[in-house]
Amino acid sequence: MHTLRETFEWNGRTVAWDRLGSGPALVLLHGTPWSSALWRPLADALSSRFTVHLWDMPGYGQSSKDAAHAVDLGVQGELFAALLQEWRLDRPHVVAHDFGGAVALRAGTLHGARYRSLCLVDVVALSPWGSPFFTLVQQHTDVFAQLPPAVHRGAIEAYIRGASHRGLRDDDLAMLVEPWTGSLGQPAFYRQIAEAEERYTDEIEHLYPTIDEPTHIVWGADDTWIPVDRARRLQSLIPGSSLSIVEGAGHLIQLDAPTALSVEVSRWLDAQD
Repeated sequence: MHTLRETFEWNGRTVAWDRLGSGPALVLLHGTPWSSALWRPLADALSSRFTVHLWDMPGYGQSSKDAAHAVDLGVQGELFAALLQEWRLDRPHVVAHDFGGAVALRAGTLHGARYRSLCLVDVVALSPWGSPFFTLVQQHTDVFAQLPPAVHRGAIEAYIRGASHRGLRDDDLAMLVEPWTGSLGQPAFYRQIAEAEERYTDEIEHLYPTIDEPTHIVWGADDTWIPVDRARRLQSLIPGSSLSIVEGAGHLIQLDAPTALSVEVSRWLDAQD
C-alpha cells in the first residue's frame, strides 16, 4: 500500500493525503468501505497531465479512526470544503466514487465548494442506497462489532467480493480488507456503516438541478450495490449532465473495468480543457 505523505488536522481529526504530478488540479474521492488506495493506479496514470490530490476520509484508510469522532456524510462534506481551502484549490476537477459522490455534492451545494468539472462514478446520491448486508449491520452494529476477528474478516471479505462483477484477485481483496482489521479497523468498519444515513442525500436531492458545473456520470452496468437506474435518475436531475454505462463492471468499476474507466475519465477530463 502506498503511504499518503501529508496530513491535515481538522476538528481533532487527522486527514492523510498526497499530491502527485503537475498540471491542472484534480481531486479523487473514495467511498465506503474503500480508501484512496482504490484510486491509486488511476492517480498514477493521470499524474503526467494533472496535479492529482488523493485523501482518506476520517474513519477510513490511513486517516484517524477515533471512536469519538463522527464520520457521517455531513461531517465529510464539510471537511472536504475545508480541505479544498487548505489546498488553495478554487475550481479543481473532481472525480468521485460511491460515498465520495455525496461528499462532493454536499460540499458543493451546502458549503460553497466549486469545481471545474465533476465526474460521478457509481455514486451514493439518491435513496435508496445500501446493500442488504449494509442494512443488517446498521440494525445490529453493536453485535457485529464484537465478532471474533476471523469471523469479522470472513464477513467483510464476502461483503466486498459482492461489489465486484468479475471477481477480485487476492491482492486486490487484501488491499480493500486490511484497513478494516485489527483493534482500530474492525470497530471503525461498523461505525462508519452505522452513521451512513440516507437523510444526508435526501436533504440535498432537491438542489441537484442547481448544479451548473460540467458533470459526467459513469456507472457499471452490473452494479448490484447501487443499480444503474440511479444513474439515469441522477442524470435527469443535473442539468446538462452526460452519462456513460460501462458494460461488464459492477460497483467496483476501478477493478472490474480499469481500462474502460481510465479511458472514460481521461476523455471527460480532456474535453474540459
